[in-house]
Amino acid sequence: MAEEKKPKAEKPAKAQKPAAEGAEAKEPKKAAKSAEKPVAKEKPAKVAALDPGYTPRMKKHYDEVVREALTKQFGYKNVLEVPTIEKIVLNMGVGESVNDSKKAAAAAADLGLIAGQKPVVTRARKAISTFKLRENMPIGAKVTLRKTRMYEFLDRLITVALPRVRDFRGLNPKSFDGRGNYALGIKEHIVFPEIDYDKAESILGMDVIVCTTAKTDEEACALLKAFNFPFRQ
Repeated sequence: MAEEKKPKAEKPAKAQKPAAEGAEAKEPKKAAKSAEKPVAKEKPAKVAALDPGYTPRMKKHYDEVVREALTKQFGYKNVLEVPTIEKIVLNMGVGESVNDSKKAAAAAADLGLIAGQKPVVTRARKAISTFKLRENMPIGAKVTLRKTRMYEFLDRLITVALPRVRDFRGLNPKSFDGRGNYALGIKEHIVFPEIDYDKAESILGMDVIVCTTAKTDEEACALLKAFNFPFRQ
């Protein structure tokens, strides 16, 4: 008997993709691309402007008392010859930021509260393997004060902060640089009333550099004494 030929199995027809499916596939791609676009960063809040009509107490003291006293002491013939405080620079170094970069940010926040002005985070200029320091690593903060904010900080430094220093015996009268500028160090930044002791992460030291227009250390010392700087006798 002849073998019967088996009919060939028909191949299943390919399922046609619906038109809507292709459109839906494109939509998530567009959504993904839109999600990848960087979101515009919010601009930092500007520092509140000071009242132009406000005059600090220390500025009035300079105009009414200090200028006349220095003119009599050194015999200045011109009012512009009388030395004045040009700026105050605050610097805070944070060695612990080598292990934790957030320490420098916390120090900058505390320095901003003390100065009333946004500070600049200082970074390492070169790498030092001995100290595990890498280039461009944040290591502290600094701020420069002028005019009204400078006089306000000077007032708080002399009347509030320095008297709260532990075992304070007066400022060193020899810490001038020979060009009329004076530098002093504060071991604990919590002596300033703006810093809450309970919320402070760590106790940090800071440098205060007072830059004057005096040409000699003698004139600069007389200027700071007129501002009631408590120099050690």
